Amino acid sequence: MVSAVKRKKISPVEIMDAVLARIEKINPKLNAYCTVVPEKARQAAKKAEKAVTKNEKLGPLHGVPVSVKDLTPTAGIRTTWGSKIFEDFVPQEDALVVQRLKAAGAIVVGKTNTPEFGAGANTYNQVFGTTWNPWKPGYTCGGSSGGAAVALACGLGPLATGSDLGGSLRIPASFCGVVGFRTSAGMVPIYPSYLGWDTLAVEGPMARTVGDTALMLSVIAGQDDRSPISFPIEPRELLEAVQAPEIKGLRVAWSPDLGISPVDEEVRKIVASAARRFSELGCRVEQAAPDFTGVQQIIHVTRAARMVALHGEKLEKWRHQMNPNLVWNIEQGVPLTAKEIGEAEKDRTALYHRVREFFVPYDLLLTPTVAVPPFPQEMIYPKEINGQPMKNYQEWLYLTYAITLTGLPAISIPCGFTPEGLPVGLQIVGRRLAETTVLKAAAAYEAAEPWKDKRPPGG
Repeated sequence: MVSAVKRKKISPVEIMDAVLARIEKINPKLNAYCTVVPEKARQAAKKAEKAVTKNEKLGPLHGVPVSVKDLTPTAGIRTTWGSKIFEDFVPQEDALVVQRLKAAGAIVVGKTNTPEFGAGANTYNQVFGTTWNPWKPGYTCGGSSGGAAVALACGLGPLATGSDLGGSLRIPASFCGVVGFRTSAGMVPIYPSYLGWDTLAVEGPMARTVGDTALMLSVIAGQDDRSPISFPIEPRELLEAVQAPEIKGLRVAWSPDLGISPVDEEVRKIVASAARRFSELGCRVEQAAPDFTGVQQIIHVTRAARMVALHGEKLEKWRHQMNPNLVWNIEQGVPLTAKEIGEAEKDRTALYHRVREFFVPYDLLLTPTVAVPPFPQEMIYPKEINGQPMKNYQEWLYLTYAITLTGLPAISIPCGFTPEGLPVGLQIVGRRLAETTVLKAAAAYEAAEPWKDKRPPGG
């Protein structure tokens, strides 16, 4: 698309008209976008078209439509965080990631749906309702970047912003058959943010292919002093990683469950097959996993403390209009003591060093992205996996959340479908700051196992 625009084979206006027409046709069925701004988008497309006709210097995403998750502020476009509290809020300033996308020539089409404040991996809220899985009516698309993943899967735009705490980029990517990349904290700077030093939540790219994901990342990543944990990057290295990727000789660990979660048998089989493909591509693959002892308590404390910091003051006035799972999570954090929070941080540090030492002989770690395939939306979260009960709405997310705690880069890419025709994702985890290795591995697998060849009959 970028190349065609630069060569004047297609205009940004034609692209935008096609995307908006598809949104008008498909979005009412699935509710991927919660807000669409056709007038603003067409106006921006016309401006982009004039730049092409005048032979002006064009950005790396010139004329490309992009959706923005409804947790990310957009100037002049309603941003609700999926909450009744902010139902009519219109920001005055774009978030940093939106500023960078626009500077690269991308055009914001609208906002994609999310659970309230991104809390939970099932996309629904009291403002806009439910976003549905595009592969099976009545099923969940995952979350919290659920609207973004559905928009991509259905061709309602080629690029989407997402965010990830416990798996919110990776889980909906898995459930919808697209790509979601959680990079190292600070690679994509976050502004505005109440928690500028936070290393648990990140923003990142989502797309239909690994190459598009790398292109988007090259635009939004890199240092900005408004984010105190941000650091400089070389965009060219991200793009080169996905061009003719070669992974022969990489040392790969594969684990079906990280030793911390039950996993659906169909998911296990599909991801095991993907792991074997890495062996066929010349990698040295063996089954192994880091020691994730104590990860459940670290997740419980760090998440609950974070929810209190961000949303605790809302309970007094808004409790009865907030998602009950979010309220529960805040209430779990209120009685936490300084000692408990400090112990969780010490345990997280010890976990990091165990995982760091585990990676000494390995370049990559492969796991299922999610322990289960998509499930009926009304379940909210699976109450059991292989007969093992889930105690709360975060327990079934351990395969992604455990990786979050380590700070390591992790991408979810499509790797197959269940017999029922539901997508399954492969999570590829790299060493610290090894985003290029992760991208290279994802691109190599994608080239060897094209997504289009994995669709079920009639899919």
